[in-house]
Amino acid sequence: MTMSLKPASYSSKTFMYLLAVYIIWGSTYLGMKIATETVPPFLLSALRFFAAGSMLLIIGYLKERSIPTGRQLLSAIFVGVLLIGIGNTTVALAVHYMPSGLVALMVAAMPAWFMGLDWAFFSKKRPSLLTALGIVLGFLGLFLLFNPFSAAHATRNFPLWPIIVVVAGNICWATGSLFVQRLPMPAQMTSTAIQMLAGGTFSLLASALLEPGAWDTLPEMSQRGWMAYVYLVMIGSLVGYTSYSWLTRNAPPRLTATYAYVNPVVAMFLGWAIGHEVIDSMVGISAAIVIAGVVLMTLKK
Repeated sequence: MTMSLKPASYSSKTFMYLLAVYIIWGSTYLGMKIATETVPPFLLSALRFFAAGSMLLIIGYLKERSIPTGRQLLSAIFVGVLLIGIGNTTVALAVHYMPSGLVALMVAAMPAWFMGLDWAFFSKKRPSLLTALGIVLGFLGLFLLFNPFSAAHATRNFPLWPIIVVVAGNICWATGSLFVQRLPMPAQMTSTAIQMLAGGTFSLLASALLEPGAWDTLPEMSQRGWMAYVYLVMIGSLVGYTSYSWLTRNAPPRLTATYAYVNPVVAMFLGWAIGHEVIDSMVGISAAIVIAGVVLMTLKK
C-alpha cells in the first residue's frame, strides 16, 4: 500500500502516539531488566504479550466488530513474529545480560536498518549523503562503545555476544515494520492483538526449547519483578506497542523511526537513576555520537 502524507496530515494524534513511543519504550528496557532477574527472557516475553494480546483482542472486537480474512490473519501473524517474537524478545534477552541503557543504544541504530532495507528491498529510494553520513556516524559510536580491543572492555562484567542477537532482532523489527504498510492487515486493534499473540506464541516455543525449568522460576519472582511485569503489560505493551502499531500504518517509516532519538536517553537515565548502571565518559561520548548519527539519518524528516 502506497502512502502519501502531506505536512498538514501530521495531526496532534500522530504526535501523541509518537510521544508515547518516545517515552514509554525508553522505560521498558529497565522494566525488562528487572523482570528478567528471575524469569527467563523468552518466557517473560511470552507471558507479557499473551496477557496484553488477549486483553487487546477483546477490546478490539468490541470496538471494531471486525473479523479478519485469512490473508489478513496470516499477515498479522507474520508481522507479529518478526516484531515481537524475534525483535522484542531479543532485546529482553540482551538486557538480561547487559546494562539496559547500552542495549537501548544498540536499538537506537534502528533507522539505519529501516533505511537500508527500505532502499534494498522496498522503495528502492537511495539514502542521501547526509543519511549515509549519519549511518556511518551511528555505527562508529557503537564501535567505540563496545570496542573489544579497548582497555575499558577488560573491566566490563558483561558479555558481548548479545550484540549479535540485538542486531538480528533489529533487522527483523525493521523488516516487519516495513511490511505492515504493504500487506493486507486486519483492523487496527485486532491487528495489534494478533501480532502480540503470534509473537507470544513464538516466544513460548523458544522458551520450551531454550529455557528448561523456566516455569519453576515464577513462584520465586519478587514483588519488584511482578510490578515490572505489570508495567510491561499494561503500559509498555498495551499503550506503547499499540501506539507504535498505529504509527507503522499511518505515518512514514522515517518519521516512525525517530523514536530512536529519545528512547536511549530515557533508558540510560533510568538505568543510571534506578538500575544503578554506570555511565562513564566513554559511554557518554559514544552515546552522543550514536544519537548524533540518528539525528543525521532522519534530519530531513
